[in-house]
Amino acid sequence: MSAGQSTAMPQREGEPVRVLHVLDHSLPVQSGYAFRSEAVCIAQKRRGWEPIVVTSPKHYESWRGEWNQSEEIGGIRYYRARTVSSPALPLLGEVRLMAALARRLSSVIHAESPHVLHPHSPVLNAIPALLMGRRWGIPVIYEMRSSWEDAAVDRGSYAATSWKYKVSRSLETWVCSKADRVVVICEGLKRDLVGRGIPQERIVVVPNGVDVERFQPRPGDADVWKRLGLQGKKVVSFMGSFFRWEGLDLLIDAVAKLARVRSDVALLLVGGGEMEAALKDKIRLLGIEQHVVMPGWIPQADTLGLYPLIDVLAFPRYSTHLTERVTPLKPLEAMAMGKAVIASDVGGHRELVRHQETGLLFEAGNAAALAEALAAVFDSTQLRTRLEHNGLNWVARERSWAKTTESYREAYRLGVSRAIVKQFEVKEERS
Repeated sequence: MSAGQSTAMPQREGEPVRVLHVLDHSLPVQSGYAFRSEAVCIAQKRRGWEPIVVTSPKHYESWRGEWNQSEEIGGIRYYRARTVSSPALPLLGEVRLMAALARRLSSVIHAESPHVLHPHSPVLNAIPALLMGRRWGIPVIYEMRSSWEDAAVDRGSYAATSWKYKVSRSLETWVCSKADRVVVICEGLKRDLVGRGIPQERIVVVPNGVDVERFQPRPGDADVWKRLGLQGKKVVSFMGSFFRWEGLDLLIDAVAKLARVRSDVALLLVGGGEMEAALKDKIRLLGIEQHVVMPGWIPQADTLGLYPLIDVLAFPRYSTHLTERVTPLKPLEAMAMGKAVIASDVGGHRELVRHQETGLLFEAGNAAALAEALAAVFDSTQLRTRLEHNGLNWVARERSWAKTTESYREAYRLGVSRAIVKQFEVKEERS
């Protein structure tokens, strides 16, 4: 079969548009990546499209459960690629992973006859999708959610001057140049790709969004609050993965400053990750154990009962190549829950937070400035109420998944046939 030869089944009249998403991992793993993937598939299904998912062999590195050939979660079909061994030789493991994913993709394409292949970061998903797209004659829309090589640098996995970084970045750029269209989640990533020579007219921004039916103001779970010992406290919280770039050590410093002058301040850190042990050591060193609660990971459904009892959510990210270009999801969820948000002034946050309107921005890396912002929200009901009201309204108006995922129609329109585009438009008119 020659490259570009179309063997995919043609679309029949009235048939839903099938989009085959290729993911690093998915539910039941709980992560920002998995939650965005779930939200995108649900939003597309509501539009009358038919999203289908294939996950990389890396899914089971996170899930660590028994391998399933396929399963259905929330009405979405998930196909799983088998795990592969991790040899010691450089790059051999990545080659094996991509080969296994390509084989799984080929079998799923044969079974499902998708009209669009939609691989999401990292590039290890995109390369097999490009190969299968060319083989089966299916357009490929690549979604770059983050700069994974920059994340690796921020984690300390390798240096920005290393060969691994250079290879990863070069492959990412190559994939973006070969895909029919590129989707990014924010303007920062778009500017980065344009700087690498990718024409901006080939890039479509589909921002992070929120399920406004799930994330909305509600009564709090007073029993959980009592068990955590937080009743009567002024509470600042962070919920998510404890990565280095999140700046949680800075947040601990800010809380320690406040704790010297007020006894009612408390920090709730929900989650875990690579910085967990170091953060606990820092809390002990500063002697503020009575001001910090770390319950570990809590299922997302259960965290919804915590939000209403929190005074402010803090996102103190440090300024790095990654955080200046990539927007996080958690601040949007906090705003959708009607909570005040304080965030560092890195580029990714400035796309989400308008200072003194939808939240407060402080100088990245400045613990004193963060402590000052926290005190302002704690001490002014008027300020906190204004931030909560404005943030909630902005998210409901601009960042529901129903609104942000409208841009996928543009991305697919630019990369697929006229017949399929017409079907998109018909489905949109009916929805």
